[in-house]
Amino acid sequence: MTIEVSTDLRERLRSHFPALASDTVFLENAGGSQVPVQVADRIHSYLLESYVQLGAGYELSRRSTDLVHRAHDFVRHLMGGEGGEVILGASASSLLQMLADCYSKVLEPGQEVIVAQTGHEANVGPWTRLERCGIRTRWWEMDPENFVCSLKQLEDLLSDRTALVAFPHVSNLLGEIVDVRQITALAHDAGARVVVDGVAFAPHRAMHVADWGVDWYVYSTYKVYGPHMAALWGHSDALGELTGPNHFFIHEVPYQFELGGPSHEGCAGLLGLADYLKVVAGLDCTANLSRSDIEQAFEVMTACERPLQARLLEYLGSKQAVRIVGPAGDSPTRVGTISFVHSEKTSRAITEVVDRSTVAIRHGHMYAYRLCQALELDPDDGVVRVSLVHYNTLEEIERLIEVLDRALV
Repeated sequence: MTIEVSTDLRERLRSHFPALASDTVFLENAGGSQVPVQVADRIHSYLLESYVQLGAGYELSRRSTDLVHRAHDFVRHLMGGEGGEVILGASASSLLQMLADCYSKVLEPGQEVIVAQTGHEANVGPWTRLERCGIRTRWWEMDPENFVCSLKQLEDLLSDRTALVAFPHVSNLLGEIVDVRQITALAHDAGARVVVDGVAFAPHRAMHVADWGVDWYVYSTYKVYGPHMAALWGHSDALGELTGPNHFFIHEVPYQFELGGPSHEGCAGLLGLADYLKVVAGLDCTANLSRSDIEQAFEVMTACERPLQARLLEYLGSKQAVRIVGPAGDSPTRVGTISFVHSEKTSRAITEVVDRSTVAIRHGHMYAYRLCQALELDPDDGVVRVSLVHYNTLEEIERLIEVLDRALV
């Protein structure tokens, strides 16, 4: 289905993000998106009207307890997570470190974890640190010419010693969507679990974690128009193999894995995201948000992003001194996280010029430190990264291009 994105629709969606009324052009969204007013209003109301502890018998505590439960239910619904549970935490990094610590108690010396070289350190470092427990790291390396970790190499790495395969759904430098279902099937055939970093995927496409067959899937809610939190979905079978880090007398899942509990006001904000998705899907605010509505909302977002992505890739591809780090062509398997380097100028020098404008981008390794090393890039200088989402406009891309015309000469 082709969705036509009118100027009116773009402006209507942008009107829900107060920050966009400023002169700043937000093109650093992979580091954290802006939030719609629905999210901020829910947090504001909770803090002023319902800021009490959970689990008590009085009415206000019961309402707050229900709100936190509903936030978990909403995120599971958003992720397409039937057959599992959602664990909420401060960040994807902290949730994955917690998960690795849990696995350190059950894995045996001599078992192996396959780690994709394209990963964000959040889904790399926790697994390599298991080496202190005798767990071997096997590297699923990237071809530096086409930026791909091949399925053939994964098949060669898999064995009866493989316990886990950790990889990104989209590299936060490269921007290409990988086939999660196929990778997961290969891992499962070898008896391994998969841990998928969906942080760079989730702002752009609808998640279907149960359909993909994954065991664990994490994303950052603050990069998907929500509060500064993260969510880790675990399949019930995978959850049943582990014991969470919470107090010994807490057995309830997901609370067993939520040491100290999640942010209550953040949970309120997550429910505000549901209100915004209704707007994107064209629903009345009183309507229930179905899975098909969620998919519709993300199809609208994709339709908003694709022309902008195509224009920026076209521009960068026209510059002889520029190398796009990731797929150079626009395609349905690419998101609007676009990295590049220059043959003569450092990434820092380019962003220093852009920083003097009102356009917000950044340079560096973006926590894909080992990926930069594999690409023979100085991680401290890294790449220039532009990351757009559905609330950006073609006019904003043209403003960026105008500045880049000065920065790249």
